[in-house]
Amino acid sequence: MATSDVPIFSMLRERMRWHQDRQKILAENVANADTPGFRARDLRAPNFDRMARGYATATAGASIGAGPMRTDPRHIQTASSAQTRFDVRRDAGQVATPEGNRVNLEDEMLKVAQNQMDYQAVAGLYQRSLGLIRTAIGKRG
Repeated sequence: MATSDVPIFSMLRERMRWHQDRQKILAENVANADTPGFRARDLRAPNFDRMARGYATATAGASIGAGPMRTDPRHIQTASSAQTRFDVRRDAGQVATPEGNRVNLEDEMLKVAQNQMDYQAVAGLYQRSLGLIRTAIGKRG
């Protein structure tokens, strides 16, 4: 049995992918802090309750609905510069500079730090879960 067959591992991997994609978008926000007219973006947190129900129905024989993914560099590029399968949202509530820029560096750096800590927590949980499975099958080394 592969770890990809265990729903908790799939959900933890999905959460780590979300944090990786979010880090890319937050880095773009910081990099464009002086770009006129640039608006900060962020990712919507995925609904893991819905994902868990989706995994449950998939194991019962139903299929999970999934959107198209770019699997080859020759496929048509999406409009977004950051390729992610998560929902991207623009932060519209921030105060704009005279050039129309809507990036607040302090807020972005706080988001980056929080995202990093959350990623490390999920990665640690994933490693501990793998350790428990190794212990259960007697391959702890």
